[in-house]
Amino acid sequence: MSGKKRKSGRLSITQHWLRNNLGVVVGILVVLEILLIVVVRNYYYSSTRQYLTSKMKIVTTAVVNASGDEQTNYNSQIRSLVESYDEKDKIELMAIKTDGEVDVTSSGFSPSENDNMTDYEDAKKSDTGIGTQIYELSTGEKVMAITSVISPKGREYEALRMLSSMKNIDHQIFIMSMIITAIVVAVIMLMFFSGMFFIKSIVLPIRSINSITRRYATGDFSERLEKKRNDELGELCDSINYMAQELSNTEQMKNEFISSVSHELRTPLTAIRGWTETVTSMYEDKETFKKGMRVITSETERLSQMVEELLDFSRIQDNRLTLIMDTIDILAELGETVLIYQERAKALGITLNYYEPKMLPFVYGDKNRLRQVFINIVDNAIKYSNKGDTVSVEAYEEDNEVCISISDTGMGISKDDLPKVKTKFFKANHTRRGSGIGLAVADEIIQRHGGTLEINSEQGVGTTVMITLPCIEQKKKPDNQATVDVELISSEPIENNDNVQ
Repeated sequence: MSGKKRKSGRLSITQHWLRNNLGVVVGILVVLEILLIVVVRNYYYSSTRQYLTSKMKIVTTAVVNASGDEQTNYNSQIRSLVESYDEKDKIELMAIKTDGEVDVTSSGFSPSENDNMTDYEDAKKSDTGIGTQIYELSTGEKVMAITSVISPKGREYEALRMLSSMKNIDHQIFIMSMIITAIVVAVIMLMFFSGMFFIKSIVLPIRSINSITRRYATGDFSERLEKKRNDELGELCDSINYMAQELSNTEQMKNEFISSVSHELRTPLTAIRGWTETVTSMYEDKETFKKGMRVITSETERLSQMVEELLDFSRIQDNRLTLIMDTIDILAELGETVLIYQERAKALGITLNYYEPKMLPFVYGDKNRLRQVFINIVDNAIKYSNKGDTVSVEAYEEDNEVCISISDTGMGISKDDLPKVKTKFFKANHTRRGSGIGLAVADEIIQRHGGTLEINSEQGVGTTVMITLPCIEQKKKPDNQATVDVELISSEPIENNDNVQ
């Protein structure tokens, strides 16, 4: 139920873009549009006000000049000026008496008593003697009024007033507003369609990626993404295809590993069960009994080794592999490993050579884990060698590192398989026993000791495994002692006979 709610409440990329990006831009553009319209309106109104003010100054200047001439009748001059005003088709000129009534107008029509004349009141209160206002007449027409107090004391007329219709001005403002709105709408539409095209170019590939990755999640790695562009989405397709290929390889190796382990487990179990029945029925035959017990012991050891490898691999995957570190003599662990495989190599007709130096520096590590690595490498060298081949083990010091070389003249590894041999579950040769995780565990153990494990091989020629481990820093030896050590390292090999120490 909660999953359905989350799904229904999920916002798509398109919805996110419309809400978070386009919504913000549209809001900003609308605010800018309103500001521009206000600016345009103020500009036109301010221009109209300045125009009327300049016209009023011309008229008032003429009146003031006429009032200085005693021979001129001031009142008659005002009436004549208003009635004969030459711009009365655009501007209405009025003469206001001292009692605040409009006495004469340029058009001959007196204003209604309901008309507002706050501009006249403002002019009387103003220091400049000028007042302006914008209002609607009783007819519904919008006008701008400007009043100027002109009359000196003792005169009949106190002020002149001009009215100008704002119809044309408002029409111009409306046209400019429509132009601004059209530009804003065009910008929004351009952003919307370009944004939707861009989002579509992202959403559709993402939907395809989502569909295919869901198939990957179910274990179907057969389909690959088509790379259509050389951009981040193209790189994502490459990465997902690479991931799918690696997952497919891992899945294949895991299946092969399960099949191999099942076979490896079945073989010793079958041998143990068969020899147990044989020993039970023929316990009086001592030779058969001893042979059966040896087989049971050997196969049990194989099972134990496989189980340990699986456990170690599980610990490595969960980062639970612990090392008991101490100062150790690496030669003791290496010599014991050679001793363990001496008889086995001899029985298989394989020559096991051990080039043992007299002394090597101590290393800091876990002796049991390092012995496990040596056993795994030597076991692989013998396992992938045939009768008459040679396995050589050599140890020496170089550049303050202990180097252990384990080489064989066996079947070798192909160039294609060589980079994968340390990969979990990988087996280059399925005809030989093994779980396919021994080298992966060995490589992890050596890395945790601060060393390296490198494999060089050529198919049909043989394989060499080089292990390096850092030495514990010691006091510098005398020059003559260093020379003796080099001579000891190059001593004759110990072959697989009873002289192995």
